[in-house]
Amino acid sequence: MPELTNPRAERVKAVRALAGRPMRERRGRFLVEGPQPVRELVRYMPALVHDLFMTAAAGQRYPEILAAAHAADLSVETGTVEVLDAMSRDAQGVLAVAQTWTPTLDQLGQPRLVAVLVEVRDPGNAGTVIRAADAAGANAVVLAGHAVDVFNPKVVRATAGSLFHLPVIRAGHLPEAIARLRGSGLQVLAADGGGDHDLDGLLDAASWPPGPDAPAGPDLRVPTAWLFGNEAWGLREEDLAQADAAVAIPLRGAAESLNLAAAAAVCLYASAHAQR
Repeated sequence: MPELTNPRAERVKAVRALAGRPMRERRGRFLVEGPQPVRELVRYMPALVHDLFMTAAAGQRYPEILAAAHAADLSVETGTVEVLDAMSRDAQGVLAVAQTWTPTLDQLGQPRLVAVLVEVRDPGNAGTVIRAADAAGANAVVLAGHAVDVFNPKVVRATAGSLFHLPVIRAGHLPEAIARLRGSGLQVLAADGGGDHDLDGLLDAASWPPGPDAPAGPDLRVPTAWLFGNEAWGLREEDLAQADAAVAIPLRGAAESLNLAAAAAVCLYASAHAQR
């Protein structure tokens, strides 16, 4: 294909417009910016790729993306640095337009570990939790309530490609989502600084054999859905009431609290460790 050279072309403007949610919802497409997210998109979900753009220099720098694209029979269009920058300032010479998709709770089967983000609005936090959940081996992430759009470019970048490794499910009503998760055999634990249970204590208890002498409290070895609240106000009382137990992460130093993404990573890895 001829190189794209006009940064003011209508096609370039149409790609850039996908940074806005109204256009994403209208067209059913979203931006995937940068080599790492695009690499994972092409490897794991090539059927979603609608357009794939690279500068000539990026094509030389990331030959594995080109190889994966060719293996999936995807066309790669070359554009100048000015064109790619006009499409997205965060492209780093590599950009894809992909189709949105809507996984559901019914597709999970029998999960062992799920992260539920309740009213989480910050795209960087949401994307980082998705990445941490993927790294911990979780089966899914659920966005409940009035949460950030998972196809927001900042969310997609923050996942570093993990968005294409595990289902990220929109669930508007938290009680319904929890009922479905419980129906799949999961206990529901809420991460909360005022929780009655200490995460370290639960990890210690997970090493005890079952029996009358085992410590009381939720068992981290069983399939679990973790609830994580909004960055500013955490989990509301009505959200905490939905959980089987509230669990606090012990703070050893002078820090008042952990941010959402750090707390989620600690809890998810604790469950992953206990389950193994």
